[in-house]
Amino acid sequence: MSISPKTVRLDDDCLWVDLEDGRTIGVPLAWFPRLLRATPEQRLAFELSRRGIHWEALDEDISVAALLSGHGDMTRSAEVAA
Repeated sequence: MSISPKTVRLDDDCLWVDLEDGRTIGVPLAWFPRLLRATPEQRLAFELSRRGIHWEALDEDISVAALLSGHGDMTRSAEVAA
């Protein structure tokens, strides 16, 4: 059974994901360097799926499972976010 995202919001420092089961996950944008460097407009151009969040223009995909496991961007092993 997977838990789906219900809503997403971003501020200057964090990504907030409300889940269908009532929980809210907040993670630092520093975990996701592409989101950290994105413009506010780019950050808002996301699509929700059954399993996560997708930003087409940023080539960023974040799964709810990864957020619940405490995993940030796994595509670059040594990139410094800030």
